[in-house]
Amino acid sequence: MADILTQVQDELDRLLHQMQASLTYIKTRAPPARIDGQPHLSTFAELEAQAQSQAQSQSQSQSQSQSQNPTQATPQPPVSPPSQEEFQNDIRELSRDLLLKEQQLEVLIASLPGLNSSEKEQVERMKELERELEGLEGERVRAVREREGLLRKVEERIRSVGGVR
Repeated sequence: MADILTQVQDELDRLLHQMQASLTYIKTRAPPARIDGQPHLSTFAELEAQAQSQAQSQSQSQSQSQSQNPTQATPQPPVSPPSQEEFQNDIRELSRDLLLKEQQLEVLIASLPGLNSSEKEQVERMKELERELEGLEGERVRAVREREGLLRKVEERIRSVGGVR
């Protein structure tokens, strides 16, 4: 399992991805607001499809003059928007999901070490851990020296046994 800081980072990435997906859903599926003096489209996706078809028709007319065999993809028909009630239910569900993910992130942040102690206490704890680490490093160095000494003794004994023949 990853350390807490990595978990916080992963959860934050997931939260941002969820937010982006929610905004994309709203952008593509929200029923439009009526603005006086503007053409009425049922969805933003319809506007994009309309712009894409215009661009393709222009590029097809240009490519037909240049080539006899154009290979253009047909535009995808826009998805029909949900009813206002369905859209509001979807927005509530997306909101609940975002709040749940944010609460999970808060729990992880609260479990980070050092949040309940002052800077002075944290510095003292770091010094204590550093002293402990230095002690352990000294023990490791002694153990390595002992291992090397024992290895030399074993090698000498093996050589002495081989020299007796």
